Amino acid sequence: MNSHHHLDHRSPLVLEVHELARRAGTMKEIHRVAEAPADLGIDMIGVPQGSDIQLDLRLESVVEGVLVTGTADVTLKGECARCLVDFSVEESFDLQELYFYPEKEAEEEASRIEEEMIDLDPALRDAVVLDLPFTPLCRDDCLGLCPDCGFVLNGDPDHSHGEEIDPRWGKLSDLDVSGAEDKN
Repeated sequence: MNSHHHLDHRSPLVLEVHELARRAGTMKEIHRVAEAPADLGIDMIGVPQGSDIQLDLRLESVVEGVLVTGTADVTLKGECARCLVDFSVEESFDLQELYFYPEKEAEEEASRIEEEMIDLDPALRDAVVLDLPFTPLCRDDCLGLCPDCGFVLNGDPDHSHGEEIDPRWGKLSDLDVSGAEDKN
């Protein structure tokens, strides 16, 4: 997180860490429901903006800063890559992020404590978005669509269009051969 980034103190994903600051070994647990930010997902699946995220977190003061571990429980909504049906599923994602004190040396991209606050948004995005499937399925054994008519096969796995006749032989099916057998 860059130092020119300003934290939104009203965001439920911004947490105050004043009582943990600089006292290695102290810990606090946070259990809260936050609203999902925009664009928490990919094209085919994601967490709808404004939906509930159940956060169960443990914040621990360490020498370098504050270590956040825990889970984020969300409802994912998506479109099945095989049958194109909309679906939703409950999912839990693990969070783990070290927030460095401002004066501690760390990589430029490292998360930092600012104004005795931490912003969970980037860590939540990393945990959720990087773990989403590129081809989400409504269920593991989704049968997809009928290649001929587009019917969703999950509702009727035995769906068929009758006996298929090779189009090269199609004209022969119109041929009346009942009289030809009598001449032999």
